Amino acid sequence: MNYKILPFVLLFCFITLNAQDMRQNSLFSLFSDQKANKVGDAVTILVVESSQASNNAETNTGRTSTLGLTATGTLGKNPIPGANITAGTNNQFTGTGTTKTTGMIQTKISATIDSVLQNGNLVIKGSRKIVINGEEQTIKIRGIVRTSDINADNSVLSYNISEAEISFEGNGMINESQHPGWLTKFLHWVF
Repeated sequence: MNYKILPFVLLFCFITLNAQDMRQNSLFSLFSDQKANKVGDAVTILVVESSQASNNAETNTGRTSTLGLTATGTLGKNPIPGANITAGTNNQFTGTGTTKTTGMIQTKISATIDSVLQNGNLVIKGSRKIVINGEEQTIKIRGIVRTSDINADNSVLSYNISEAEISFEGNGMINESQHPGWLTKFLHWVF
């Protein structure tokens, strides 16, 4: 056996057994991005949503029917009294409807990577609860993000999230005052 290559073989085996994951060392590198890519990493979502929809419908229908019968004549030398019968119907319908909705949301919310899909896309999930003077507002977000859509500062725009679920919910006196009371609900149900 050639003992001159033995140190190189041992060095190769040592390097192979002690190989390092480059993602673990990226935190200490001056040349790599520290983008979120593992379960538990934090991502800042910049929610910028604007929606506008309108619908306009108009319907006009009409129908008119008239039926008339006039009869005169003679029976032998005696004239038959004349008869005149007329019937008519008229149906008219006009309907119009307009719907218009507009909404705009702007906020920042932090989310974490919940799981990594086989194709490398990231499932994110996050929520924030804000309580001011007894008024509680909860913001929840969930969706799928491509790693290429994550900016260098670990921020993602909300319109880059596929299958996005963004919800704003509120509890408190203001929320309760916007809903009818139980007596009003009962009267609407009865009548």
